[in-house]
Amino acid sequence: MQKKSIYVVYTGGTIGMQHSPNGYIPVSGHLQQQLTKMPEFHRPEMPTFTIREHQPLIDSSDMSPDDWGIIADDIYQNYHDYDGFVILHGTDTMAFTASALSFMFENLNKPVIVTGSQIPLEALRSDGQTNLLNALYLAANYPINEVSLFFNNKLFRGNRTIKAHADGFDAFSSPNYSPLMEAGINIRTFKTTPIPTNHSEFVVKPITSQPIGVVTIYPGLSSQVVENILMQPVKALILRSYGVGNAPQCSALLKTLKEATERGIIVVNLTQCISGRVNMEGYATGHFLATSGIISGYDMTFEAALTKLHYLLSQPYTPEEIRHLMQQNLRGELSYSDE
Repeated sequence: MQKKSIYVVYTGGTIGMQHSPNGYIPVSGHLQQQLTKMPEFHRPEMPTFTIREHQPLIDSSDMSPDDWGIIADDIYQNYHDYDGFVILHGTDTMAFTASALSFMFENLNKPVIVTGSQIPLEALRSDGQTNLLNALYLAANYPINEVSLFFNNKLFRGNRTIKAHADGFDAFSSPNYSPLMEAGINIRTFKTTPIPTNHSEFVVKPITSQPIGVVTIYPGLSSQVVENILMQPVKALILRSYGVGNAPQCSALLKTLKEATERGIIVVNLTQCISGRVNMEGYATGHFLATSGIISGYDMTFEAALTKLHYLLSQPYTPEEIRHLMQQNLRGELSYSDE
């Protein structure tokens, strides 16, 4: 049987960094040199792979919507020549990139796995070796045709992930959705809901940087602060509320938010809790937000909600259409509150 072929997009990040007197730094070609010293990547069971290194290599904290476009275009240009794709990426914004790509890729029918490491591949105790080896192996032998994220022996739906730990190998979690797979002694596949699909041709939808505001509700928040943000040329606002979607019953705040929605600004209510979902009908405080025209983010992660707004605002939709689509399950990013 012919070996599967995987295309690896190397954007930068810790996995390919080299030690220097000033700490770890990105060095062109260093990742490839390390892989030539690791025979396990070239065993008969492994797929063949091609590494495309982006220039310049960037720290993921510098990742922008323009960079999402570069990654997406790279995969689009090589889509028909490979069986699957692995994206090597820094951990800080990995969940944002995985979420953004999930929306950009329409009618995806090949696996795209985003991964990286907490310790560089060249280091003795690097988690990069295990993460990359498994990502390549799963993409070739256990393909799931969506954008996923592999870390610490778990494959997650990309737009359900958050970076949960700054300095642990279990850096990522999927608080509202079970993993797709677990690479233990055996490869375990979990029963999950497939993303909505059709059999049309694979296309990449563009994302351009959009003016989106973010407000975290906290005790003593001044309505003037929110008003000042909404006076800027923002097209959308993410409101990170308490619990199941609650906010203070402050008449000035509610008036400001209602006026914003009437001007066409999309205001999305997300819980600031790590897990759970927004239900604005649960308490009166949430109900008042709903009557102000604010829409529910259900159980979307912040990363998914933000990148989904970028995606929808980059398309020729009206504000009302965006409000509707934000509450629809487009790529498996949300579950409905009544499920």
